[in-house]
Amino acid sequence: MSAETPASHGVPQQDNRFKVWRQTRPFWAGLFTILGGLPIAYLPYGDMRLGNITMAMKTTAGSGALIIGVLLITLGLTMWYQPIVRVFAGVATIVLGLVSIPVSNFGGLVIGYLCALIGGGMSIAWAPAPPVEEVVEAEGDEQPEESAETEALSAAGVPEQREAEHHLTETTIDANGGRNSAG
Repeated sequence: MSAETPASHGVPQQDNRFKVWRQTRPFWAGLFTILGGLPIAYLPYGDMRLGNITMAMKTTAGSGALIIGVLLITLGLTMWYQPIVRVFAGVATIVLGLVSIPVSNFGGLVIGYLCALIGGGMSIAWAPAPPVEEVVEAEGDEQPEESAETEALSAAGVPEQREAEHHLTETTIDANGGRNSAG
């Protein structure tokens, strides 16, 4: 064993830890949601200067836009660090993106609105990958060993599946016309 080989297969190598982290959560959905929250929160308070001209988009709903923007950024971070609540975060992101249209300068000049809708939709649609099982190949004619799960089930007294028993009769008296009685 050399210094370059990892200690186990479960520990990712140093160069791909971010890749492994990114693939186990709705990363792009969170990124689009955060990118949608930034213009929604910034534009009502920020000034843009074009030469000697200062453009300010001050509105009376500035606090509402700030709240929506901060909530979108928080939902984006939630998608990254708590992927189990991705559906809730996605629905809340879409609702906040839609609410930002009348509240925050057409949803952050439509840029924040579109990013929030894309991020929310991606969050709802994301599903974790199924776990990968390592398969050990059996040599020759040897029978594969029973797994620990199979042994635990047989030790617990779980009955095996039985063949179906069919009792057919020629009369409808025994079958009661196909109806069941409740007692």
